[in-house]
Amino acid sequence: MSVVFWCVCVCVCVQEAGTGIADLIVAQMVAEGLSVEDARKRCFLVDSKGLVIKSRLSELQHHKLNYAHEHEPVKSLLDVLKSIKPTGIIGVSAQPKVFDKAIVEYMAEINARPIIFPLSNPTHLAECTAEEAYTWTKGKALFASGSPFDPVVVDGKKHVPGQGNNAYIFPGIGLGVVVAGVKHVTDDMMRIAARALADAVTPAEVQVNSLYPPLSKIREVSSSIAKAVAEEAYAQNLATKPKPGDLDAAIRAAMYFPSANVGAAGF
Repeated sequence: MSVVFWCVCVCVCVQEAGTGIADLIVAQMVAEGLSVEDARKRCFLVDSKGLVIKSRLSELQHHKLNYAHEHEPVKSLLDVLKSIKPTGIIGVSAQPKVFDKAIVEYMAEINARPIIFPLSNPTHLAECTAEEAYTWTKGKALFASGSPFDPVVVDGKKHVPGQGNNAYIFPGIGLGVVVAGVKHVTDDMMRIAARALADAVTPAEVQVNSLYPPLSKIREVSSSIAKAVAEEAYAQNLATKPKPGDLDAAIRAAMYFPSANVGAAGF
């Protein structure tokens, strides 16, 4: 079943982080059957000058070119949303409060479960807070942030905001690379790692609207990601080490435990 075919996202960005996110969204859409061209048509960028469009090609940085669409000029974010009617907004602008009350309320008006991802950090640079997103959407928001926020209660229901942080991904990718002796980390490995992370979210966590597992499960999550990355490496002939008979055991054996290794190192 398609996960992202229905998604139309607007990414508010200044640097290349926004296009990196868009590229991975496109990669997942392509993996689920869309063409690259059709997938890119579902991703829009907004920078300091407004919507990224083809009439601005001469002034755009190279990383924005693939997402410059045919569209009339639109300056304000709210007007962009009213024109495109996206299912999700992603902020990597490092501009606090960009997702203001009017923006968030409009997203809730046009979506049953609006995706609100203010990913800028530290906390004071977040495009909005968890409390704002959940309150302004009356608890409807699918929320994740780059900075940590405390749980929020709206109309008696508890919402636990997830933190969209690379701490979930990089340890697992690195572990898989070490175990399999991966000679090249591909974009698909990043996408597969993200899928493994999503699969680690339990029904109980979904019940409190958490889109990520708690960081207390980081070792378990990292093991799952490492296995997914290693399996991809073996499937694509990118591994330089023989595949272990028990890949799970090999991953556990390669995992670093400070309390167990400090003494062995002689410190």
